[in-house]
Amino acid sequence: MLKLHRHLVDNIVHIVEEIFTTSLHADKVLECAFKSQKKWGARDRRFVAESTYEIVRWWRYFGVLAGFDPTEIEITRDHVWQIWAAWCLKTYHEIPEWAELKSFDRAGFEERRRREYPVAIRESVPQWLYDYGREQVGPEWDAMLKSLNQPAEVFLRVNTLRATREELIRKLQIENVHVVEVDGLPTALRLAERKNLATTEAFKQGLFEVQDAASQMVAPLLKPESNTTVIDACAGGGGKTLHLAALMKNRGRLVAMDVNEGKLSKLLERAERNGVKVVSTQPISPEALESFVGKADRLLLDVPCSGLGVLRRNPDTKWKLSLTEVQRLQKLQAEILENYSRMVKPGGMMVYATCSVMPAENERQVQAFLAKHGQDWKLAEEIHLAPQKQGFDGFYGASLERKA
Repeated sequence: MLKLHRHLVDNIVHIVEEIFTTSLHADKVLECAFKSQKKWGARDRRFVAESTYEIVRWWRYFGVLAGFDPTEIEITRDHVWQIWAAWCLKTYHEIPEWAELKSFDRAGFEERRRREYPVAIRESVPQWLYDYGREQVGPEWDAMLKSLNQPAEVFLRVNTLRATREELIRKLQIENVHVVEVDGLPTALRLAERKNLATTEAFKQGLFEVQDAASQMVAPLLKPESNTTVIDACAGGGGKTLHLAALMKNRGRLVAMDVNEGKLSKLLERAERNGVKVVSTQPISPEALESFVGKADRLLLDVPCSGLGVLRRNPDTKWKLSLTEVQRLQKLQAEILENYSRMVKPGGMMVYATCSVMPAENERQVQAFLAKHGQDWKLAEEIHLAPQKQGFDGFYGASLERKA
């Protein structure tokens, strides 16, 4: 067990406070902290990151154990210290004799930890989200929440433009990185233990990308072919774009589109490292959409969504999200499906995908689209991935064929 160094704990408390009192997400706050603390070694960074994510993940439950519900009050630094103390005791650390912790109610904590709590508190989600999930998913929501509270495993996707799975496994073993094959996914590998992969020669040579197993199922659903025009219209960081390029065997035309030009610039950097030659980028605009109407053989719509299928990776999402925001995203999804689908030529195919587990963002969007455009489109295939079933992130994908 790592000794609780005051300097590290002060930083953890500051990081957690920033996550819960600003719009910044946990990964960005941690990234800034690591850049500012150059003297931290790998062990320090791991302790800070893992502690932060555990506190964020169990925020409501730890708060209740400390004597208050953090979802019902305005958070101060004192509240963060109290929740940190609850984390300490839950992880079998002794609470240090520090001034900030003098008011912590140890006896009350011991009494409260023996109580039975409703699922929303026990699984540490806001009440609105628990109620919404039950309405959307039904009784299975409870088991899904339990699974979404488990730390996510790390999966790699073999870049088949540069290596086979067997070649990558051998190269990683040389660098003391051990991986396990994933049944049913020929280019997926699961990391046996966490490592800093960005420093490996295999990564620098573009032999793999870090990509969850569920996410790796989306690009193949589109059935991209060489020497065709494929558009990834919500490309983001480009993980699925690069996968599409590999499936196209680096032949044809691959257009990555996004509203965020900064993300498209970084995508091109990743493409160069991966040896991808066929990708070009196009910022989203009404004019750009019109110029591609009827041009795409394949179209991927990995639409903006609530992200409720990837809470294992981004546990702070559940605290930053609201029902109003979920409803706004649903409206945006319907608009994207309506407007972007025009880019597919007759006889072409489109995949609609989200990293959500909510039917209102998934199959109901597709059903509404087909109810309006069934004369031109038909559903070809549909996948639902739930963390409590497959052990991967929660994901949805539907492939739709445009009638010739």
